[in-house]
Amino acid sequence: MSSPHIRRVLIAGGGIGGIAAAVALQQRGIESLVFERAPQLRDGGAGLHLWTNGMLALDHMGLADRVREIAPAQETCHFATSSGRLIGDWPVGRFTTRYGQPTVAIGRSDLHAVLRDCLETPVRTGAEVSGYTEHEDGVTVRFADGTEETGDLLIGADGVHSAVRRGLLGPEPPDYTGYIAWRGHGRVDPAVVAPGTFRALFGPGTRFTYYDIAPGVVHWMSVANGPAGGRDQGTPEQTLAMLRDRHRGWTGPVDEVLAATDPESVIRSDVVDRSPDPVWGRGRVTLLGDAAHAISFNIGQGACQAIEDALVLAQRLAAVDCASAGELQAALRAYESERQQRTAPMQKLARRIGRMGAMENRMGVWARDRLLRYAWPQAFRAAERDHVAYGTRWAASVSA
Repeated sequence: MSSPHIRRVLIAGGGIGGIAAAVALQQRGIESLVFERAPQLRDGGAGLHLWTNGMLALDHMGLADRVREIAPAQETCHFATSSGRLIGDWPVGRFTTRYGQPTVAIGRSDLHAVLRDCLETPVRTGAEVSGYTEHEDGVTVRFADGTEETGDLLIGADGVHSAVRRGLLGPEPPDYTGYIAWRGHGRVDPAVVAPGTFRALFGPGTRFTYYDIAPGVVHWMSVANGPAGGRDQGTPEQTLAMLRDRHRGWTGPVDEVLAATDPESVIRSDVVDRSPDPVWGRGRVTLLGDAAHAISFNIGQGACQAIEDALVLAQRLAAVDCASAGELQAALRAYESERQQRTAPMQKLARRIGRMGAMENRMGVWARDRLLRYAWPQAFRAAERDHVAYGTRWAASVSA
């Protein structure tokens, strides 16, 4: 179904959420223009987790097969202490049989490329949003270089520091979680890290997660508590040496993974999120992805939720009979209401898990690990029920 009365949708942000929205709208016959403030399109060298609900959403867009060609499917997610003591296993491989799609790991830039290759219109780069004005029959976006673009509506998919969000809801910054993530990747022999591996290790005030994102390529993340706004001193090689010191004595193959890492691949970022917001939009303007519901990495659903947002928004807009202000605003508010109910619990859950992972006190860590071992089977069932099974709305058929 298409909505020819919507002439053009403006999308701020050329990341995964923005490109996914453009593709989803394109598949509904709705034209869009994506603009990105960076001078060239790039979506980082980090890896990401795509749960089965995200894969089902991509399958609905006709893209799951392309992802499966390059993204290792995971059979079991392992969680353990820094010494290697098992906390719990999540048998995510069973999702393939139950829902028709696996849980996978993929390079962020690789997923971005899969989405971008489907987009028929070029992304306008070097387009930094400086403001926007809503008028009777549309929205005009102003850019820092003095140019403007006009469309029927505006989607702010420009990340956690969204300029559209700032114009819509004010300059309140995201919340700093109290911890920092270092990410990198290296070439690791499959004998050391088997294909389809996912492992998360918990230590006092620090964590280490690793998984393969391509044959022989392992993405990892080291997390530690600290003040916001810090910078690593010295060379990339010295930063990597610092990380190896941090995780010295941890269960294998942590040191082997770090030793195989290209120092130039290591990036550092403060981990931020937001509490759920009751308002995502006004008039002809709405938000999508991290701009709307920044979710920390702790539940691996950030990219999945941005893709789901894109599909629901496209579905709502395709049902619009005309591009009148009333019709469009009703469609946007319906999208926001539906997605707020989905994403708000995830924002809260990710924050709680992050706080547990950040514990430093030895007795607290001991109690946490015991609690996690007890709760992990129930947590897996809840993750399937509350997160994964939602994706069946996109599935053509579901195994019993």
